[in-house]
Amino acid sequence: MRYIRYAFLAALAVCLITVALANRGAVTLQLLPEGLTGFLGFSWTITLPLFIIIFGAIIAGVLIGFVWEWLREHKHRAEGARAKRSAAQLEREVKAIKTPESKTGDDVLALLEEAR
Repeated sequence: MRYIRYAFLAALAVCLITVALANRGAVTLQLLPEGLTGFLGFSWTITLPLFIIIFGAIIAGVLIGFVWEWLREHKHRAEGARAKRSAAQLEREVKAIKTPESKTGDDVLALLEEAR
């Protein structure tokens, strides 16, 4: 299994290097369109190689997907936490019921003492 993982990582590395070498041309990214930059009075531009933009977009997409799934599964995690708390409470109650009473005596007196 380890060799399959290494072979997959090597093939992935070859693919990524090939994409990087094929897309070395510089690309200018602009935050806003031309018409809007004149209206607002500022413009943010950066010039990067295309492969950096491609890889950055892939990484950003994966991170957004992870966050989206984490938020979507919140209800399942909350339900699991509630079930865990409930199970712990029930376990404490069962232990309390199963423990032998150290007090020997009248049940009515024990009930009166618990009420205080």
